Amino acid sequence: MRLDKYLKVSRLIKRRTIANEACDAGRVLINDKTAKAGTEVKPGDIIEIAFGNRNVRVRVKDVKEVVRKEEAEEMYEYVN
Repeated sequence: MRLDKYLKVSRLIKRRTIANEACDAGRVLINDKTAKAGTEVKPGDIIEIAFGNRNVRVRVKDVKEVVRKEEAEEMYEYVN
C-alpha cells in the first residue's frame, strides 16, 4: 500500500492530501530514510513523522485497504 494512503487509513494523518504534503516536505521517514508518498509500506516498517516540534514513531503491524475507525489503532504500535 502507498505511504500516503496508509497514513490516512490508519488515521495517523487525517487526510491523504496532508499526508502527501508531509511526504513532499521530507517530514516522513520509513526505516530512517526519507519517503515519498508512493513508497510501499509493509508490516515491520518503522514510520517516523515530524509534526512541528514533536516526532511520532510507529511500527506497522498490519496493512488493510479498509478499516473501521475503532480498529485503526490496531494497524500500528508506538515505538521509542
